[in-house]
Amino acid sequence: MENCRNFTILSPVTVSFLLLQIIQYMKKSIYSISLLAIIACNSPAPKPTEQTNRYEQLAQSARLLGSWQNTFEGGTASESWEQQNDSSYTGKSFVVVGKDTVSSESLLLQQKGSDIWYIPTVKEQNNGQAVPFKLTSSSNNQLVFENPEHDFPKKISYTFISNDSLVAEISGDINGEKKAEQFPMKRVQ
Repeated sequence: MENCRNFTILSPVTVSFLLLQIIQYMKKSIYSISLLAIIACNSPAPKPTEQTNRYEQLAQSARLLGSWQNTFEGGTASESWEQQNDSSYTGKSFVVVGKDTVSSESLLLQQKGSDIWYIPTVKEQNNGQAVPFKLTSSSNNQLVFENPEHDFPKKISYTFISNDSLVAEISGDINGEKKAEQFPMKRVQ
């Protein structure tokens, strides 16, 4: 009995009162949790946000992603694209004749606001500055980018023949004469 002397013996009334308090607290907690669950279950699903659909236009250009190549007499033209982030794809394009790279450019396909921009940078042209071309037309099988202020090309297009085949084309005027160059390519990756 010596060990029990530090404990206070509670009367049955006090124990009943404490149990009632605990039960009321538990009821309030259960009621609050139940109310939150009902509200959460009955709330409509959140509407897609602008952020969710923000880059949907760029996603329509995803067919470009991967590596493309055209082998011609004496050389190879290659272009490769990868997704950089939600708003941009980056690419590289180069032409190799024999063992020499005769042309290379860095590419950026980027959505800014509601516009899609094709932005090539060629070291040896335009003082190494990027030249933006705005997407002016798109469909399931074609992307058309234009910059009427640029000397040549004024238009760059990609026409998808199949999932593994496309034709890239640059066109515009040179000395008042219309000119176009086509680059048929096959997917290699």
